[in-house]
Order: sequence, then C-alpha cells, then structure tokens
Amino acid sequence: SMRMRGLVPLLVLATAGCVSTNAAVLNPSVKLAPICPDGVQLFTSADKVGKDYREIALLNSSGQSGSTSEKGMYDSQRKKAAELGANGIIVNNINEPKAGTKIIGALFGTGAERKGSALAIDIPGDSARVRGACALKP
Repeated sequence: SMRMRGLVPLLVLATAGCVSTNAAVLNPSVKLAPICPDGVQLFTSADKVGKDYREIALLNSSGQSGSTSEKGMYDSQRKKAAELGANGIIVNNINEPKAGTKIIGALFGTGAERKGSALAIDIPGDSARVRGACALKP
C-alpha cells in the first residue's frame, strides 16, 4: 500500500548508524606514532603495494547497509589504521547484505549490516608520502 511505502524511508533514517571499525593488532611490540587518515593509502591487493611492508592489524568494519557507503567504510578503516600509525590498508571485498535482508532490516529497524575487512600495514619506505599527505595546509 502507499502508506506503507512512505514509512520505510523513515525507518531507514531512524536506524542509520555510522561505520565502526575495530582492530586486532597483530604484533603488539610494534609501536608507531599515529598519522593523519589522509596519509593512509588504500591498496586493492598485496601485490599492488610494491614495497616492503609490515602487517600491523586486521581491521573489521560494519555499518548499516542503508547508510553506509563503500567510501564511508574505507574512511573508517583509514581512521583506525591512522590511529595505529599504519600508512597503508589492503582492503578485502565489502560484503553486501542480501536484498531480502535489507528489506526486512528496513521494516523492523534491525538494519542489515554491510561488513568489510582490511589489513593495516606499515610501509617504511612511504614516510615521505605520508609527511606530504599529512602536512598542515596553511
């Protein structure tokens, strides 16, 4: 019915959450100074890095599918990696909830989750790029 259709967008808005990313640090003995999120470069696969790197942490992100864009997810992962001082992320595929789950989530306010994971890495040879990306603009 028409009335029902008007309700769904409101419910989606009501349940709109932002992305949260948690990190599982792989080597607690590696302590890096935090950097700015802009200094964290995204790679789609390990062989795209092209330089030596250390694995810093596994990142797991989730957010409501209705309000979470891929960009939002990558931004969240970038921020978390930056806090850990990692200057790169190798991203894995973002898993979309199935269409049926999305509709049920919207109707009942449970929200279907979009999930993504990534590997935060430290590329020692990239410190100049990071300094440039994180330089304070006057």
